Amino acid sequence: MKVKLPYGKEEIELELPENADVLVSKAGQLKREKSQEELVQEALENPIGSARVSELAKGKKKIVVITSDHTRPVPSKVTLPIYLKEIRKGNPDADITILIATGFHRPTTKEEMIDKFGADVVAKEHFVVHMSQKEEDMAYLGKLPSGGDLLINKLAAEADLVVSEGFIEPHFFAGFSGGRKSILPGIASQKTVFGNHCSKFIASDKSRTGNLNGNPIHKDMQFAAEKAKLAFILNVVINSKKEVIAAFAGDCVKAHEKGCEFVTDISSIKGTNADIAITTNGGYPLDQNIYQSVKSMTAAEACVKPDGIIIEVSKCNDLHGGEGFYNTFKNAKNAKEVEDTILKVKMEDTIADQWESQILARILCRHEVLYVADPSAKQILEDMHIEYVPTVEEALRIALERKGKNAKVAVIPDGVSVIVK
Repeated sequence: MKVKLPYGKEEIELELPENADVLVSKAGQLKREKSQEELVQEALENPIGSARVSELAKGKKKIVVITSDHTRPVPSKVTLPIYLKEIRKGNPDADITILIATGFHRPTTKEEMIDKFGADVVAKEHFVVHMSQKEEDMAYLGKLPSGGDLLINKLAAEADLVVSEGFIEPHFFAGFSGGRKSILPGIASQKTVFGNHCSKFIASDKSRTGNLNGNPIHKDMQFAAEKAKLAFILNVVINSKKEVIAAFAGDCVKAHEKGCEFVTDISSIKGTNADIAITTNGGYPLDQNIYQSVKSMTAAEACVKPDGIIIEVSKCNDLHGGEGFYNTFKNAKNAKEVEDTILKVKMEDTIADQWESQILARILCRHEVLYVADPSAKQILEDMHIEYVPTVEEALRIALERKGKNAKVAVIPDGVSVIVK
C-alpha cells in the first residue's frame, strides 16, 4: 500500500506495511458541483444571521477588512476580490484598509503578499500588516473574561465597520480556526495574545481540537470579537488542494458555528491505538516551520500509544518559526524541564511562543519523535531535543526496528485537517 504525503509544495510517496491504517477526512471525497467563486458569491448573497455585507457597508466611511497572513492557506486570490466587490456594491467610495492578521507571527513580506493575494490586488488596495509588538498601534477595549487586558489594532478599533475573511479547520487548542480568531490573536497586541495563550488555558482538557464547549481560550476570543464589533465574516473550508469546498458568511458567531458543524462532520476520524503514527502539517504554507507543525503532531499524539513513536513530515524551510519557541528548548536540558517550568508560569508572566513550547514539550515527554524535514532544519531540531531523520522511509525503518516489524502503523496524511474522536 502506498500513500502520498504533502511536503512543502510537493508530495512524498511512501510504501506502507500491510497492516497500516490511513486516516483521512472526508474533504477529499466531496464533489464540488459549483466553482470556488460561485460558492463564495452564494455565501455572501445568503448570509447567516446577518444582512448582506453590502448593506452593512452603506454610509460607512472607514472599513477594515481583516485577512489571514502568509502562514494560513486561505485562498484569498479567490475570496478577497469577490468580498471587496460585494462591500463596494453597497459603498463604492468607502475607505477600505485590508489588515493582515499576523497574530504573534513575523510580518508578512511583500513577496508573500503578492503570492497570497495576487500582484494586482496588492498594487490596487491599501494593505497594512499588523505588528503585535507595537503597543503604540493598539487600543484598549477592556478586560477579557480571563482577566487579561484586551488591546487590538487601532485601525480596527476606530473603523466604522470591521469585517473579516478566513478559513475554518480544526485547531489544536482553540477548537477551530476562523471567526473570532481574526481579532484574537489575529490583530491583538502581544500582551493580549500572551494572556489568552497562558499555561493554565493550554493545559485545560477543554482546550483541544474540535472543542468549543467550555474552552477558556475560545471564550476569550469570542468576547474579543464582540468588543471589537466584528460585524461580518466570510469563512471558507478547503480541501487538500487548498480549494474552496464550502463557504459561510454572516454573523461572527452564527456563521462560524455553521462552518464548525460542517468541518466536524467532514473531519472527524476514529482514533487508533497505534505503535507508530506518521503525520504531516498539510504541506505549504502550514509546514514552513517547526512552530506551525506542532499542530499536526497533536493529531498523531491522539492516535498513538503512550509509548508510541510519532513521525512528523514537515519541510520547515523557514526553520523554527519563533525565536522564543526555539530558545526555550535550546536553553533547557530536555523537554521535561521545559514542561515543568511552563506549568508554573502565571498568566501575566507568559512569554513569547510559550503555548507552542508547552504543547511540544508535552508530546516530547511522552513520545519518541522522528522528524523529517529539510536538511537546513537539522541543527535546529537537534538543539530542540528532537531527532532529525532525512527521509520518511528512513524514519519508518527506524521506528519499525524500535517497535518491531509487526508494529501497528497509523498514517494521517494531513494532521491539521482531522478531529480524532
